[in-house]
Amino acid sequence: MNKLMNVYPKAVEHTKVKVFEDIDRYLELLDHCPPFEQYLTERSSYIEQIWVNVWLNKVTNDVPKREKKALLAERNYIVDGIDRKILNRLFRNEMRTFKPFKVQEWLISTFQSDVKKWKETFEQAKKKYELFLIEEERTKLRRDLQRKVEQALEKLLQQEEHRIYIYLRYRVSEKIKKDLITKPKYKMIETFKIEEKLEEDGAFSPTDYFTVSKFFDELTGEIHNAYYWEYETYFYAYERFVHQVLTDYISDQLVESLTEEILQQYKALYDASLTVSKLKGVVDLTLEPWHKKYLSLIQSELLSDLLKVAKIPFDFDVHTNIYKDDLVERERKKQEEEEAIKRKQEEEARILDDIFGREYRPSAGRSIRYVLHIGETNTGKTHHALQRMMKARSGLYLAPLRLLALEVYDKLNSEGVPCTLKTGEEEKTVAGANHNSCTVEMFHEKESYEVIVIDEAQMLADKDRGFSWYKAITKANANEVHIIGSRNAEEMVLQLLGDSEDIEIFDYSRDIPLQVERKEFNMRQTKKGDALVCFSRRRVLETASQLQKNGYSVSMIYGSMPPETRKKQMQRFIEGETSVIVSTDAIGMGLNLPIRRIAFLENEKFDGSRRRRLTSQEVKQIAGRAGRKGIYDVGKVAFTSDIKLMKHLLQKEDEAIQTFAIAPTNAVFERFQKYYRDLGTFFEMWDKFDSPKGTKKATLSEEKELYEIIRGTEIEARLSMMDLYGFLHLPFSTKDSGLIEQWQEKMIAIIRGEELPEPQIIRGSLEEMELSYKSIGLHLLFLYRLDKRTEAIYWERVREEISDGVHEYLKNDVKNLTKSCKHCGKSLNWDHAFTICDTCYTSRVKRREQGYYRNRRAYK
Repeated sequence: MNKLMNVYPKAVEHTKVKVFEDIDRYLELLDHCPPFEQYLTERSSYIEQIWVNVWLNKVTNDVPKREKKALLAERNYIVDGIDRKILNRLFRNEMRTFKPFKVQEWLISTFQSDVKKWKETFEQAKKKYELFLIEEERTKLRRDLQRKVEQALEKLLQQEEHRIYIYLRYRVSEKIKKDLITKPKYKMIETFKIEEKLEEDGAFSPTDYFTVSKFFDELTGEIHNAYYWEYETYFYAYERFVHQVLTDYISDQLVESLTEEILQQYKALYDASLTVSKLKGVVDLTLEPWHKKYLSLIQSELLSDLLKVAKIPFDFDVHTNIYKDDLVERERKKQEEEEAIKRKQEEEARILDDIFGREYRPSAGRSIRYVLHIGETNTGKTHHALQRMMKARSGLYLAPLRLLALEVYDKLNSEGVPCTLKTGEEEKTVAGANHNSCTVEMFHEKESYEVIVIDEAQMLADKDRGFSWYKAITKANANEVHIIGSRNAEEMVLQLLGDSEDIEIFDYSRDIPLQVERKEFNMRQTKKGDALVCFSRRRVLETASQLQKNGYSVSMIYGSMPPETRKKQMQRFIEGETSVIVSTDAIGMGLNLPIRRIAFLENEKFDGSRRRRLTSQEVKQIAGRAGRKGIYDVGKVAFTSDIKLMKHLLQKEDEAIQTFAIAPTNAVFERFQKYYRDLGTFFEMWDKFDSPKGTKKATLSEEKELYEIIRGTEIEARLSMMDLYGFLHLPFSTKDSGLIEQWQEKMIAIIRGEELPEPQIIRGSLEEMELSYKSIGLHLLFLYRLDKRTEAIYWERVREEISDGVHEYLKNDVKNLTKSCKHCGKSLNWDHAFTICDTCYTSRVKRREQGYYRNRRAYK
């Protein structure tokens, strides 16, 4: 309690001072000295409160926490872990009655028996008040004087603004000239030691700086902010210099411009003359906006103009004329620059239009017959178009998927129409074939056919692949072009065909109605002929495993599955070897299967950037696979939740495609090479090119990503621009870092004239086999591009073996899969609704509440 006892006498003395101040305030306005008892009667409650306030504030602030706790503990309070505010509140309450200082008793002993002392106190209070009134009047006069000086200063700044700047301009020019000659130039070097971060880099060259602001970006060698290790630039140095010059010059001008009246008033009030040094304080307070303005003007000056000024002794008229001439010349140069920029922009716009613009305008009328097959899914559109192509002397089928290209290849050859397959990853050449089945990316505008069939034209709107359909539709070189698509694509396709006169449209409607089931679907209700749809490979495998354990025979389809495997899985379902199929939305693209019912296990999908609800078109595309004429006269559709909403999406009228994707064509590259020769410039110009109304440019993000890997390397130097872009544009997944590394290794082998590195093959788990399949696929892309067809045949066989391995795994081993938490691996029940267990979910919520994720992001 030592601190408590030390505080007490200080509080008493402070209280006495406060009481004497109150006595002065009470007496100073009275004409006659009142009896002491009158003061005591009127102020008794207040003066007692003075003690309470002083004591509680001092004891709360000055007594340490441990003493507060000790005192409260002695009085039976529980103080362990107590909040600081609560501790102080309890302590103050206990101190209210601690040894109170009796203020009234002290006052009575001081004044009641000593009337003379009370009268002296009264007279002193009156004198203090008189002095206060005198000082207050002097303060008022000083404020009035300061206001007059500030008004004179503002008038000076406005009237002499030009003169001040001309003088400042000269002073800055002198300093810049000196600094350029005497100061070293610095450069930053990479190190963690502050004394080694800068090193001298020779002398300054004035021709390196067009404007003063460019010179101000240079480092002085001094530290501007030691806490943040920030080095000073000349901007900060000249900011101080400009402020000092302005303060000195304006103060000199101000003292000469003040009236005699102001000077006399100052001498009367301060008993001294008003000097320049005393005016600097007033100038400094007013200068900030003018300082910023002048500093901005200085930075906009041409460095060459200021260096010219520095050579001429200061004369206001001479320097004013120079400044006017410099402004005129600067304005002329500015106008010339703007005109040059305008000419450059106009030329760039002309080049952009020449390279890109005319490529994406609707075609002028062409002597081609266009046949549009427009309608719902599973209505025979593709069948009718293919029948016409099979009768033609030559034909080309362009498919959205490698699997569909393979299906058409098999169909035509089985029906006696020789057909070759080309998909980028494989080529199956048939002797005497005049028909080709290809993926749409394999389309080449210079090849001609009697009939071309373009399937799934609504893919025009796809942000990544849509340009391939655009190119095929607008550049198809044939007597007759059949375009197959959903109703929402019709308007856009017609727009792309421009003024073509020979256009015939066939509209297709479903013969088999779709019926939405009223009850929510449960997997226990699965029956023969059902297709269960979910939206991830993981969910497909888990669902198939669960069904197989429950006695169902299951086929599977998902995007990363090898097409040959997918074909075999479909065939098992078609032939009745399996009773149920589990698939991603890959089932919605051209796969005609004997499906009784489509059951959506999910209403949402991850689209690469976010998880979102299915669109109306996606629901229709997938649900439309239900029903098969002659097998199921009604196609049934079921949902696990939100039946009313999903039914609305299924029945909603199609919204017309408003935009379509565009990307570079061979013609674009040919025109580009009239002006430039490198891909870096091409990507820059593609970004500058404004996509025409109704179009959206392909981002070319994957091509750019690969280009950055080899930019400026021997690979770019040794390959022509067209060849290099062809390798950048190879259709493989750049999301797999392993494939990107293999791509780079093959590129190095090509420019060095070495054999291509063999693909990485691991025959282990399902994931490893699928990655091996992709690795071989990338290898085949290179082989076919390099025209190494004999070697490609070998790798196609190896890939087929991998595909068989995947098929056998799906056929025999999927049932051994278990559902597990994707974070901790804990086994989950098949009916667990989420991909993580309850423990991991709870842990994640707690960490989020504690700011874990926010802090983690902050330290990345």
